[in-house]
Amino acid sequence: MSEATGYDASHIQVLEGLEAVRRRPSMYIGSTDTLGLHHLVYEVVDNSVDEALGGYCTEIDVTIRQEGSVSVKDNGRGIPVDIHPQFQRPALEIVMTVLHAGGKFDHESYSVSGGLHGVGVSVVNALSEWMEVEVRRNGLVYWQRYERGSVASELLEKGTTTSTGTTTTFKPDPSIFEETEFNFDVLSSRMRELAFLNKGLTININDERSQKENKFCYEGGIVSFVEYLNKNKETLHRPPIYFSRSKNGTSVETALQYNNSYSESIFSYANNINTREGGTHLMGFRAALTKTVNEYAKANKLFKNDGKLSGDDLREGLVAVISVKVPDPQFEGQTKTRLGNSNIRGIVESLVSEGLGEYFEENPQVAGSIVEKAAEALRAREAARKAKELTRRKNALTSGGLPGKLADCSDNDPSKCEIYIVEGESAGGSAKQGRNRHFQAILPLRGKILNVERARLDKILKNAEVRNMIVALGTGIGDEFDIQKARYHKIVIMTDADVDGSHIRTLLLTFFYRYMKPLIEAGYIYIAQPPLYQIKKGKQVSYAYSDEELNRTVQSMAKPTIQRYKGLGEMNPDQLWETTMNPENRTLLRVTLEDAVEADRIFTILMGEQVEPRREFIETHGKNVKNLDV
Repeated sequence: MSEATGYDASHIQVLEGLEAVRRRPSMYIGSTDTLGLHHLVYEVVDNSVDEALGGYCTEIDVTIRQEGSVSVKDNGRGIPVDIHPQFQRPALEIVMTVLHAGGKFDHESYSVSGGLHGVGVSVVNALSEWMEVEVRRNGLVYWQRYERGSVASELLEKGTTTSTGTTTTFKPDPSIFEETEFNFDVLSSRMRELAFLNKGLTININDERSQKENKFCYEGGIVSFVEYLNKNKETLHRPPIYFSRSKNGTSVETALQYNNSYSESIFSYANNINTREGGTHLMGFRAALTKTVNEYAKANKLFKNDGKLSGDDLREGLVAVISVKVPDPQFEGQTKTRLGNSNIRGIVESLVSEGLGEYFEENPQVAGSIVEKAAEALRAREAARKAKELTRRKNALTSGGLPGKLADCSDNDPSKCEIYIVEGESAGGSAKQGRNRHFQAILPLRGKILNVERARLDKILKNAEVRNMIVALGTGIGDEFDIQKARYHKIVIMTDADVDGSHIRTLLLTFFYRYMKPLIEAGYIYIAQPPLYQIKKGKQVSYAYSDEELNRTVQSMAKPTIQRYKGLGEMNPDQLWETTMNPENRTLLRVTLEDAVEADRIFTILMGEQVEPRREFIETHGKNVKNLDV
């Protein structure tokens, strides 16, 4: 067999050093797109934060350089530079060039750390065009350079110093990454988050390209975090509930506060890592909240009937931050989005139940207001259940149980199917005629859907347009939501390029963010980009999607006829297909969720009840508006 195939020992490759990382970067940082790019910075900053967790670092400086590199400086102990007894090379060089090398495995150098896999900074080195590290330690300044993960210079002494710490500067390798330009706002959001999670730690971020800078330091820690999240909401009680407890080497810190909204915002962290997909610590927190409030309500006869408040009822209007510090965290994947330690659920549930129980006994008024809000949510949930049943009965009367307005596609494979949610009957008619019926479905909306930021689920389900959308997508909503039942893996919002169109788009995005967030996280939500102009000269026809593109096209064609599209309904079916729906020509923007904290804040500002924050937002960002329709 081996002779026939020519497969022998010579075909077995052994990748030296960090070559494995360069061959399969996504295994280590999740992706090579903009998310993976920014993850490089987080890995380096996490090392500095680990020094802060150990009590050795009080300040971190992050600088985006003009030429596209990033520098991270801390005032920690400085990475050791003495000769490693096993490798007979400086410890700094080993840390930077060997996978699974670091001081985070024995619990002596670091009792708790975020970058526990020991691959972080060496992976950043492997995926960088170059990296330079300066260490201030033992009264001396040491320096070493690396290129694409390999040592490019010996460890050099570059002078004396009275300070300690490490400065790591690296430039991402353009042959690895699709995009190498760092986004200040994305990095700034993560630095703010880290400052909240590490009480008293100062993190400065500076962008030499734009002169933007931010300084984050919160003596209130995660209490300040919850207050920040609730800044534009009307709260039920002040200050936030806070407690911190430890058990079996695991510390649990929790801050929570209720507001008068109808959505939940819970952010969970393990060793400062944002566990976006939750995990055992979040499960423990939720179980404790449900159990403790129900026990308190029953013991104090605050609940009139024999019913029980569900987790959904108790999370309505809840803003919470749960932060655990675990000696040996088990994360799912190097990007660490879910905590898997099975014992953590019980520890968190026990400590949160204890902390909440004590707080409720000492603050009966706050406990009463929480029970009352949850009871209202229970009544609304019952009404929503009846509305869902009514919706199901009505849909059963239509063909196939689907809305009558929906022009469905013939393909049954969700991964190949897409649905256009279109503003207006006129545009919907053009889209239905212009589409490819095999894989494209059209659902026209009549007018604006309900603003879900200001309504409970029972009221939302009374809105015909929302009901049609839920049924067409197939996932269900609320506690019935199941992304596996999604009928389309591309959900495209297609609205006019005017003020009304922007408003409808924001209403739809608010709905998806608040009630169907997994669709955004799975990458199923898109925004269509219809052209703003048609430029015609004789038989030559072009389309422009911005004023800049219009000017360039007009200059190249000389005195053409220009048509400004006010709405999708002005396009005939062929034009709509050619410009906005044909996969070969169209431009679709995928809606991503890089910063859930900022997304939550902006949806609250734009669609919430308070006017003043909205006015401030418009005044601040108004100058950046393009294509304003007046």
